[in-house]
Amino acid sequence: MVDKAEMPLAGESDDHFHDECGVFGIFERQDAAAITTLGLHALQHRGQEAAGIVSFDGSQFHVERHIGLIGDTFTKPAILERLKGGRAIGHTRYGTTGGSGLRNVQPFFAELAEGGLALAHNGNITNAMTVQRRLQKQGAIFSSTSDTETVLHLVATSLKHNTVGRFIDALGQLEGAFSLVALTSKKMIGCRDPLGIRPLVLGDLDGTYILASESCALDIIGARFVRDLKPGEMVVITEEGVESHFPFAQERQRFCIFEYVYFARPDSTVEGRDVYEVRKRIGAELANENPVEADIVVPVPDSGTPAAIGFAQAAGLPFELGIIRNHYVGRTFIQPSDSIRHMGVKLKHNANRKLIEGKRIVLVDDSIVRGTTSQKIVQMVRDAGATEVHMRIASPPTRASCFYGVDTPSAAKLLASRMSIEEMADFIRVDSLSFLSIDGLYRAVGEAARNNEIPQFCDACFTKDYPTRLTDQQGTDNVRQLSLLAAGGQ
Repeated sequence: MVDKAEMPLAGESDDHFHDECGVFGIFERQDAAAITTLGLHALQHRGQEAAGIVSFDGSQFHVERHIGLIGDTFTKPAILERLKGGRAIGHTRYGTTGGSGLRNVQPFFAELAEGGLALAHNGNITNAMTVQRRLQKQGAIFSSTSDTETVLHLVATSLKHNTVGRFIDALGQLEGAFSLVALTSKKMIGCRDPLGIRPLVLGDLDGTYILASESCALDIIGARFVRDLKPGEMVVITEEGVESHFPFAQERQRFCIFEYVYFARPDSTVEGRDVYEVRKRIGAELANENPVEADIVVPVPDSGTPAAIGFAQAAGLPFELGIIRNHYVGRTFIQPSDSIRHMGVKLKHNANRKLIEGKRIVLVDDSIVRGTTSQKIVQMVRDAGATEVHMRIASPPTRASCFYGVDTPSAAKLLASRMSIEEMADFIRVDSLSFLSIDGLYRAVGEAARNNEIPQFCDACFTKDYPTRLTDQQGTDNVRQLSLLAAGGQ
């Protein structure tokens, strides 16, 4: 378990959304575990709590799972030496379901009747508890509290006659979001849920196939981006090459639009779109929708930076790094006394007084969650001498919880779910506060506007329109009624 003294300061580091994981897999390459470590390092932004790698050397599986950052654990020579073989999958985690602790760290590994199976999963299965209770009544024993273990049990108990068939059978019983990689003694398997809510890409490294959550994980190892896996697609990688299967009923894609706002790395290409350019367009839309008289545009680093650049360019205002981020805080820090706890925000950010003093400032950030960090950053900028502070948010107000693999507070703790925009402005003490509209966000990613009848993305955190049933939350009633209940009744 993670000691409380090692966790981030409450109200500071956790006042943001966290995607719970990134996945990576490589099939048939020397030093597979070392390459997987590099890939996970590129995906570290998707999860900083823990990481794991499972490798296969032709006769035996090797498992290493550790609490902490990739650079603090898997770069140790002794660990990599134990991960023998030319095939490996890996996972980096920020827990959304289950909880902290080594027993919930992926990839999960089990010895099944037909051989070993390792599994790593990005997303969240919204009927996992319901399925788990059914399996437990049939005698299944679970060793974790993660929804991912449910997939292992479904594969193990399937009556289909081959590995691919058992996977299809297992995944067909799931609801929610899943992009996963799996490793057996003969195959590596990758699959996305039928709505394609979470990303998964296929790459090639001199004839060796790679699966990863984002294209930036291919760049770090010099691999070539081949393509995104399609929604509902399963790829089976063997020594003979890649087979593609579409075992599920075809549905209209509902990719998570917040990947473009915050989760994906800005140097990634996601679903054919350059994330950095999308974020700049988001900033430009924000400036066009919500102009303000000001002297400079300042990003809240680092997530607000591309949008702030786009805002400044569209508004014809100077872009300045008026807030400097300390990149060396990390997860471990001396437990503060009450007398210095209020200084916590300055562990990560400090105002650049020479740029700010006497100026009217536009602060650009990607989102507001609880509002506590925004409040302290605004006060820090005012203390540095800003005459006016205007906040512009590069996404619509977040009014609902995510059930698809993002660690969000309950709706009651989301500032936008319980306050009007005017009340939020008073709470964080800004002269004005504006958010990007939902149609502005859609325009920035290349759509004319949101299709209210058939939305092009999953945007439930903004609209409360959940694209799947939320069985573990509210039962199995009508989807639209479920989404309203789930969003409003947390």
